[in-house]
Amino acid sequence: MIIRAAAFALLALATHAGAVELSLPQSARQTVERNTGPDSYIAPIGPFVDGALNTVTIEGDVARSAWRLETSGLTPLQVLRPLRSQLEAAGYDIVLDCGAVACGGFDFRFAIETLPGPNMYVNIRAYQFVTAVQGPLSAPTSIVTVLASTAASSAYVQIIQADAVKATQPPINVAPTPQPTSDVNALADTLLSQGHAILDGLDFTSGTATLGGADAGTLERLAAFLKDQPTVRIALVGHTDSVGSLDPNIALSRSRAAAVRDRLIEQYGIPAAQIEAEGMGYLAPIASNLTPQGREANRRVEAILLSRE
Repeated sequence: MIIRAAAFALLALATHAGAVELSLPQSARQTVERNTGPDSYIAPIGPFVDGALNTVTIEGDVARSAWRLETSGLTPLQVLRPLRSQLEAAGYDIVLDCGAVACGGFDFRFAIETLPGPNMYVNIRAYQFVTAVQGPLSAPTSIVTVLASTAASSAYVQIIQADAVKATQPPINVAPTPQPTSDVNALADTLLSQGHAILDGLDFTSGTATLGGADAGTLERLAAFLKDQPTVRIALVGHTDSVGSLDPNIALSRSRAAAVRDRLIEQYGIPAAQIEAEGMGYLAPIASNLTPQGREANRRVEAILLSRE
């Protein structure tokens, strides 16, 4: 189904049969496209709540694209609403429609699949997300997700469409070969399945970004994973407790993440292009800041999986 609007450019989400076609403003410029198949896509169908994200998985042809709109003053909802209307007109059911806070903020952003920067930019405080489904939620025939985010002078849109493809032959049952478990495998499994992992045992001097030597085991495991997966890109994200004001805490958390990045590059030989460093201050706690134990848990550095390209 093709939907056109004045001053809008037609956007085909994928070239395979059955793809829905949407339109974006004439100012939209595609920054990246990645189509794979057969592949699987894990789509969120609920916000990030109580440490978990409710999702549905679809297998088939997956088309991913990101677009930049050279326009200022728009809200994420203003960018996304016309696309949501087009999906509804094309027969899709909207099963998730939320803004940054309602979605789950930082946690939702890093639990979903997002194309890497600079092709796709997500403002943690200003984004809107929609999941649209055709067919029963237990066995969807098509899923489209749209992520819109705005900055001071531009907006970004990510569109992922997955269309189920029936298997052409019955699956072959092969008994799995037992694999030895290890701390490296455990860290890799957590990163690949959940999209993020807390780096335990990091030793920072109180109130500073000075990284001690008690982190060797954790960083050795992370370094081994990155060397084994040279196409993987991660972000190291620092977090603090709620003591003090926001700006200093963000600066401290970013500096601690940068210190971990420097250690991985300088001591373990990880390419700098594989690792980014950011800081969230006290904006994404995992425990209560009202107790010493909670504040200690909140003071952490996490590894976030950005891409496996």
